[in-house]
Amino acid sequence: MSQPVGTTPAPLDEAARAEAVLARLQLLVTRKLDGLLQGDYVGLLPGPGTEAGESREYRPGDDVRRMDWPVTARTTLPHVRRTVADRELETWMAIDLSASLDFGTARWLKRDLVIAAATAVTHLTARGGNRIGAVVGTGSAVPEKGSSGFFKKRATESEAAGPSVVRMPARPGRKEAQGLLRAIARTRIRPGRTDLGELIDLLNRPPRRRGVAVIVSDFLAPVESWSRPVRKLGVRHDVLAIEVVDPRELELPDVGVLTLADPETGDLHEVQTADADLRARYAAAAGEQRAAIARALRAAGAAHLRLRTDTDWLLDIVRFVAAQRHARTRGTTR
Repeated sequence: MSQPVGTTPAPLDEAARAEAVLARLQLLVTRKLDGLLQGDYVGLLPGPGTEAGESREYRPGDDVRRMDWPVTARTTLPHVRRTVADRELETWMAIDLSASLDFGTARWLKRDLVIAAATAVTHLTARGGNRIGAVVGTGSAVPEKGSSGFFKKRATESEAAGPSVVRMPARPGRKEAQGLLRAIARTRIRPGRTDLGELIDLLNRPPRRRGVAVIVSDFLAPVESWSRPVRKLGVRHDVLAIEVVDPRELELPDVGVLTLADPETGDLHEVQTADADLRARYAAAAGEQRAAIARALRAAGAAHLRLRTDTDWLLDIVRFVAAQRHARTRGTTR
């Protein structure tokens, strides 16, 4: 299959690994999600739809934009209007494949979980004529200040390889969806940091009709750099943020002196992990960082799904979809 314009073909061994990982992920997703989530026409998020449905009483967390004011006025109780899901929705994914995603210390690499999330989203939405597209960020071609010569050399090579953001147009059909996933899996991660805010902004350009926007990233960029674009995206679209986390990003093991390399800048740091106070400070800072990410996503009205490299990510997705179904249907029957 030909590469989309602007993508960088992976070396043969990387391409073979990408194909093997994608094939395994697709088999897992098809078996488990089809087995546990048969039934209603739903994806990862209940589609907003455009056709009016029944009204029900307002529950905390409901979208206030769907308030049914006539019924609210008649009953003196706040009501929201349910909508019937459209059968042809457009879903766009912002896929962050910056250098920090090429890391993992457990069952999966973070990059593999990004592909897994994209596979699950595609499997649950690319049916019934729905269209799905993606913008993929592959790191900046410009090395950060203080980068080593090796990283500068790689950055120079990447700069000649093409743009750091690739747009893959939205098309309907299973065959096109498979091609989209294959192109994402084959995309090479390059040195540098993806501008996550700019990547998310690309989902707003050009303006599209109301649909679903999915952001897949580790969200390690400063919160202020991407929170406003997420809020802006949520004004028109239903937003799902999938956060990918490795356990070593949350706490350090006691293994003596570690030499750590920043995958996005090449900077090296020696850390004495035998220091219990240092490990405690690291865990506290990491916890606050993740709490800030969750707060920013909640403030933007985005649904938030966290996937970890050391847990059953498929089970996490199934639980998330089941919770979304429950939230969609609660209060409609008494």
